[in-house]
Amino acid sequence: MNMKKIKSIIAVIVTVFLLSCNDSFLDINPLGEVSESAVWNDAGLAEAFVTDIYGGLVWGGFNEQALASLTDEAIFTHPGRNINTVTEARSNPQNPGWIDDSRGWLNLYNRLRATNIAIENLTEPKFDNSTGIADRLLGEALFMRAYFHHQLLRNYGAFPIADRTITLSDESFEKARNTFEECVDFIIADLDRAAQLLAGLNLQRGRANQVAALALKSRVLLYAASDLHDIPTASSKSSIISGYNHKELIGYTSGNRIERWQKAKNAAKAALDLQPGNMLNLAAPLDPQTATQVYINNSISRNGGENEMIFGRYYLNSKPEWGGRQGLFNGPNGYNNWAGNTPMSLLVDDYQMLDGSKFDWSNPEHSSKPYEGRDPRFYGTFLYDGAQWKPRSPANQARDPLGQIQTGTYEVTNASGQRVTHFGLDTRNSPIEDWNGTFTGYYVRKFIEPDPNHVDQNTWQEIPWPAIRVTEVVLNYVEACIELGEFEEARNWLNKVRFRAGMPAITSSGDQLRLDYRNERRVEMAYEEQRYYDARRWMIAPETLGRKANGIQIRGTLKPGRVNNLYRYDPELYDYTYTLIEIDPGKENRMWLDKMYWMPISFDEMNRNSLLIQNPGY
Repeated sequence: MNMKKIKSIIAVIVTVFLLSCNDSFLDINPLGEVSESAVWNDAGLAEAFVTDIYGGLVWGGFNEQALASLTDEAIFTHPGRNINTVTEARSNPQNPGWIDDSRGWLNLYNRLRATNIAIENLTEPKFDNSTGIADRLLGEALFMRAYFHHQLLRNYGAFPIADRTITLSDESFEKARNTFEECVDFIIADLDRAAQLLAGLNLQRGRANQVAALALKSRVLLYAASDLHDIPTASSKSSIISGYNHKELIGYTSGNRIERWQKAKNAAKAALDLQPGNMLNLAAPLDPQTATQVYINNSISRNGGENEMIFGRYYLNSKPEWGGRQGLFNGPNGYNNWAGNTPMSLLVDDYQMLDGSKFDWSNPEHSSKPYEGRDPRFYGTFLYDGAQWKPRSPANQARDPLGQIQTGTYEVTNASGQRVTHFGLDTRNSPIEDWNGTFTGYYVRKFIEPDPNHVDQNTWQEIPWPAIRVTEVVLNYVEACIELGEFEEARNWLNKVRFRAGMPAITSSGDQLRLDYRNERRVEMAYEEQRYYDARRWMIAPETLGRKANGIQIRGTLKPGRVNNLYRYDPELYDYTYTLIEIDPGKENRMWLDKMYWMPISFDEMNRNSLLIQNPGY
């Protein structure tokens, strides 16, 4: 007998001996763990359990790969992340493309199981509830169940409603998808109950409260009323939808659409009555400089901007987390950052001129100075050629003492007085880093710490992700008013947002007002994960998300007789030319197919549950 077998026999004998000597051995709780019964008999442990449910938010929208790069807002710089599978409409059940954990089917159902455990144990609490703690925790759990269900709904369409925990005593673990209408009704019921339980509670940041429940209700009802989910409308716009045999899984096959818009409007107004937001009571536009700063404040949730936040994912510098690295992820490579999700010109060009007119490359005045006189939010959203930014690292300040973004190529004079090419420090030919860098000629400024003493590549941000903010609810209200034909009320509220942004009032009605509103939403909510869903629910994705990605090419030529040996942005020294370019198809070749209105249910999930029906087009 070999030594390995001898050791195995000894181990078995010792184990049997120990068990025979200690009848209570199996009753010992694992060290470092708390039993389930202990959790629900203790208010503090119950609160810790509910707090952990918020982990289902993951990083919010502050992932290295942003949902913006699946839209006409941005492209993702780095290869091999499965982004192109989505942008080139190649998603399928075996490979759906990049999906972050906050939208993944399996992760959402794991979180839903946790919420149901909490709901079932808090409905009849086993600890003292004289202070109402169990009611508050129940409200939070109901809100999070609604939030996770709404993530399923807006990404996959209808889903099997997780209304209770599944146990080993259940006869089957398989469950069919409910109808779209049933899913909406279930979510709204949870939110109504959550709003009731949380009234006047949880006014501190980071936890669900009554306003969050009403605001999420407005979003769910707004989406439900939209074109994509009104089956007669959607069928008229898409052959994939009209030919689908299970339309009840993706929208309303009957009912009154006007009533759906009215419900969306009422829900939005109920939330706005409780939280008015930041500087949404102006009678005239702010001056441009102040408007830019207010927009930045709203984006970083400071100096009044915290009044915009309804529900967010927060970060602390003392607790480094992946979502606190937006400066590193998206900042310019000339600042030793990764330049991950870079704006495309399709978005940049949708920002109006300061007087409210459309920016137009065919207008010589616009095309010669494209970054002057724009919507003040432009300057709080983008880093563009010549923009003033932070000091460079000590090793690179000699190359750029002024801290200006350089995304072009420029003439400089060498020691011999010859004109030679200087590649901008923030280009893919940068002398600082040439492996990162924008393909589009732009960088994101929004959500990046503006403090010049904050070094993005080796410090962490405390900027929260706005899962829901007041302005979204205002815009939800405006959209519902437009669809109900209440144009004056829609303009009144839309211009509250415009005035705060330093922009003139919109005066249009009807179809033009709808277009104006949609552009306003696009600009105001840039990089907040709105565009991905808006383009789909409005069914404008073929004309928007299906467009080829583009950018800008910039050339700075020294004026006659001028010399300059260290480049700086200076229109007195340089003539600048700006040329629109399409992104090389080898990098990204975008297209749209109507199956992309929804994510596919994965092959593994379909195998686990034979009752599931796949989404149209897959």
